[in-house]
Amino acid sequence: MQPADYWQQLFESWPATFPAHGIVVTNYHESIPFVNFMINDGMVVLERDKPDSSDARKVILPYASISALKITATFDLDRFAELGFRVVNNEM
Repeated sequence: MQPADYWQQLFESWPATFPAHGIVVTNYHESIPFVNFMINDGMVVLERDKPDSSDARKVILPYASISALKITATFDLDRFAELGFRVVNNEM
């Protein structure tokens, strides 16, 4: 799978109980804070609560342009299991 496929899978499987806000970092080194989003097969629409310098509140971004996702909500790391993450047991 390509990185874009993983980002698409993550956004598509976003649980309703998980906060739908954070910061997307793009391959262009731009940080885009968002308070909500919508998806389709190749892109995500991010909604800002405040306009950017161009007065835009929505950004349509291809999954291939995403390099990182920052979660701004405060909760235990265990909640990321809802997004498909798991603990790796490295017992020696």
